[in-house]
Amino acid sequence: MTEKPKAIVLLSGGMDSCVSTAIANQTHRLALLHASYGQRTEARERRAFDDIADFYGVRERLAVRFEAFRQIGGSALTDEKIAVPETGAALAPEAGIPITYVPFRNAHFLSAAVSWAEVIGATAIVIGAVEEDSSGYPDCRPAYYRAFEEVIRQGTRPETRIGILTPVIGMKKSEIVRRGADLGAPLDRTWSCYQFDDAACGTCDSCRLRLRAFAEAGLRDPIAYRAPIAR
Repeated sequence: MTEKPKAIVLLSGGMDSCVSTAIANQTHRLALLHASYGQRTEARERRAFDDIADFYGVRERLAVRFEAFRQIGGSALTDEKIAVPETGAALAPEAGIPITYVPFRNAHFLSAAVSWAEVIGATAIVIGAVEEDSSGYPDCRPAYYRAFEEVIRQGTRPETRIGILTPVIGMKKSEIVRRGADLGAPLDRTWSCYQFDDAACGTCDSCRLRLRAFAEAGLRDPIAYRAPIAR
């Protein structure tokens, strides 16, 4: 039997990256990369990463930390002087790029994944970017990943072949929930809240998107929230 190719999954610990892991697990041997960047809930997200990695029995793991993002600031996720909005801006993307956008974040994550892929022989990098039904971050668009594939081609060894896979990029959040449920993904081990790490706030954009997705999918969100949530 031919051995499956190896893929590095960028696993934040959130719902989208968890379902992307479940999808990649069908066709690839997994290596999992987690990036911390000074975000408010970095410890809780790291725990979610380890829990999901344990669920899939993945031994090949890499955790990296990007210190510069907290120094750079400019995002409510990394700058404590900027409040995390609770206005539901993610549900109205015409309002523009939200303050939770971390400037050019995914390029840093992808660069680390490419470096590791060259060393361990991975032929794909999987990222759970979502464009269709999300906060509208500019580094979550298909054109961005097509352009980055060209950067990989130009900046690695001639024999290197590394593609970027974005399995949920065109899905609505509710479709991601359903796909995860169909694949038996451990959605109960994921974390999406931008503000807290004990129980989710239920009011930040990420929580609102998540709750709406589960409601539209007709499923119950299995994680705990600080206040009673209509489910």
